[in-house]
Amino acid sequence: MDFRTPEELLGLRKKFPFKFKPGLVAIFAAVFFVLIVVSTMFYKINHNELGVVLFLGKYIRTSTPGHHVKLPLGIETVTPVKVKKIFKEEFGFRSVQAGVRTRYSAQSYSDESLMLTGDLNALDVTWIVQFRVKDPVKLLYQIRTPVATIRDISEVVMRRLVGDYSVDEVLTTKRAEINDLAEIELQKVLDSYESGIDIVTVKLQDVTPPAKVQAAFNEV
Repeated sequence: MDFRTPEELLGLRKKFPFKFKPGLVAIFAAVFFVLIVVSTMFYKINHNELGVVLFLGKYIRTSTPGHHVKLPLGIETVTPVKVKKIFKEEFGFRSVQAGVRTRYSAQSYSDESLMLTGDLNALDVTWIVQFRVKDPVKLLYQIRTPVATIRDISEVVMRRLVGDYSVDEVLTTKRAEINDLAEIELQKVLDSYESGIDIVTVKLQDVTPPAKVQAAFNEV
């Protein structure tokens, strides 16, 4: 009679010469779990950043640059925010490549730049807004879309200011005054929103008559 075991009949013993040991699997699982815990405990904040730390979704502290320890497995989460970098938004134009010689996009942004002056003349106005983050917690949790908010408010402020001056004033003598007023008003609105954003500068770039009336304007 043939007294071979089912494993021998199926050839499994030849393929798997080692016996299954539940204790060994438990050790491997424990080691793997410890590695996951340790890997999620440590984090680094770069020199130009602050880290916003949440405990189960609630803000508890802000981390300074350096190496830190937090509760693992998503109990505490960290969001780094660049607080020393100066960000820039462009209106009426876009820089394709910045450098020694800046290249600009050929696409038209007249929906941003075309404005009416106080004496009902049309101007093509381009400008930049530079800003930085002064409160990362407010930036993350007080406003939903910070960049879009800055852009919308900047357009409203600039259109209102240009509409307060004549075409000659916007083109020549009042440019610096418009820059200063735009910076003050933009900051005031952002502070009322508790945005955590600090406006560094607002500066008019090119101010010209629209291309369609450029020839007539030059004649005048």
